[in-house]
Amino acid sequence: MKITAAIGTSQPFIFAAMDAGNDLFVRWMNLEQKLVERFGKKPDLEAVLFLIGIQEFGQVREKYTKEQKQDLIHVAVCSLLSQSGYFEFEKYDDEGWPHFKQLKAMPAMSLKEQEDFIKDHALLYFEQSGF
Repeated sequence: MKITAAIGTSQPFIFAAMDAGNDLFVRWMNLEQKLVERFGKKPDLEAVLFLIGIQEFGQVREKYTKEQKQDLIHVAVCSLLSQSGYFEFEKYDDEGWPHFKQLKAMPAMSLKEQEDFIKDHALLYFEQSGF
């Protein structure tokens, strides 16, 4: 895949042949660029899930414990996969944490396929939120 910067611009743009093999890559890179512009640093997938978890939890705090960070990532994954019918929102607990129930099993996938599956759902989440 050929990646080049746009001439005469201060922001990098990616030009690539849009095929099934790199569409996800290009879309993910565009999301990363938007998040860099918004937060000042490039996030990895875990950071993106953490942001989605905070959004879904609805309570911004100055600090989260390690367990709360893990819970936020879990909330994000459940929220994302509910878009495809794998999970369904069930209820909020007494502390305001959303809980989900699993509706169907995840298909067998390699780690790379799992990562791409989550990335694709995260991209859909951001597209639907207008980001």
